[in-house]
Amino acid sequence: MVNRKEEADHMKEQVEVHKDHFLDELKEFLSIPSISALSEYKGEVERGAKWLADSLVRAGLENIEIIETKGHPIVYADWLHAEGKPTVLVYGHYDVQPADPLELWETPPFEPVVKDGKIFARGATDDKGQLYIHVKAVELLMKEKGSLPVNVKFCIEGEEEAASPNLPPFITENKEKLAADAVVISDTSFIEKGLPAICTSLRGALALELVVDTANTDLHSGSYGGGVPNAVHSIVHILDSFHNSHGKVAVEGFYEGVPEVTEELRAEVDKIPFHQESMKEELDLEDFYGEEGFSFKERTGIRPTLEINGIGGGFQGEGVKTIVPARAHAKLSCRLVGEQDPQQVFKQIEQHINLHKPKGARVQLKQLIAAKPVSLDSSQPMIQKAADAYERIYNVRPLFPKEGGSIPIVEVFSRVLAAPVVLMGFGLSSENLHAPNEHFHVENFTKGIETVCEFFENC
Repeated sequence: MVNRKEEADHMKEQVEVHKDHFLDELKEFLSIPSISALSEYKGEVERGAKWLADSLVRAGLENIEIIETKGHPIVYADWLHAEGKPTVLVYGHYDVQPADPLELWETPPFEPVVKDGKIFARGATDDKGQLYIHVKAVELLMKEKGSLPVNVKFCIEGEEEAASPNLPPFITENKEKLAADAVVISDTSFIEKGLPAICTSLRGALALELVVDTANTDLHSGSYGGGVPNAVHSIVHILDSFHNSHGKVAVEGFYEGVPEVTEELRAEVDKIPFHQESMKEELDLEDFYGEEGFSFKERTGIRPTLEINGIGGGFQGEGVKTIVPARAHAKLSCRLVGEQDPQQVFKQIEQHINLHKPKGARVQLKQLIAAKPVSLDSSQPMIQKAADAYERIYNVRPLFPKEGGSIPIVEVFSRVLAAPVVLMGFGLSSENLHAPNEHFHVENFTKGIETVCEFFENC
């Protein structure tokens, strides 16, 4: 009979032996500026795909492909010789966010450095560091045993930070190729240092751009002010109409499909540690804001939102330019829950805007991103096996939070492959993902490799 503790201790020793080498490889990966959203980095994204494919070869995987799409490549690999054992599909992304603003980085974003137990670079925690955990776990298991305890497939994209435009059709067209008993994703965070989490709920997303036009040109405010419609006034009026004085979204029909917040659900949300005063101090906030009758964790985890992400129009430069602006624009985003349908919500917001636009304003509303909410059952066996693995390595059972963010592809994998999704994150919310000085704790990189090995062994 296999002694799991002895096996886990042995893998821990092996991770420690190879730690410096693994970190050197991760630095190579992080040094590639695979920024998917900027066309001038297309060659670097392709270089990132090639580097990753080579690392999968070194790990002992087979059938490695760099699959071209209308955008950036998808990297596929598998190892399918564990007869009678489950198949795990590992998803991740090798593309990264732009590094701006560069002046706020303490070290260059694509020159990785380890200091204070953290590796600093763009993509360190989102998602190269977390993804590479799985590659190294497979490599260690192959070196130690000559085989894997489960069948493994990798599907790694290069467009996640650009809203994954080409992955959903790829999944639909290749559902037999990608068929699995579970989809494992490491692109989420712990509750706090030392307290792992397996996310069981993600809000859906709807991103929009609103443009308001009035006259065909900016006009002199002395000659025309007070007599013609002002595009900035108009858009401010529209945006202010989105919420009532109690923080509730005022768009008619917006809450259709939003589940009732039961006492049981509130108790589940309340289990997740939250230090309210510490967060206020950290963010330099006098108070929180939001829908009355709900706590901060409920507002940000299980309730829908409509946010204004950015607004522009009129003169923005130094000094004064006395004009009546002819155009204004705003970026909007919604987080959706339950049975809310992004397309239906888009129509409701469009109707609301047309109802509330001031006289003389012409409006255009464009949809940028749409993703459905997803809810996962924490009692699902594969999720519980992941929880067992965390508990063995971190000596604490993970919690099952309901995250306010969105990973649109989770819903696609779950629906098309009819497989449970296991969100095995190893990041921390404090690691500056999408911000200057992004980093990843080395302890979670090494313990993550141990945890994934343990998970594969127990599947």
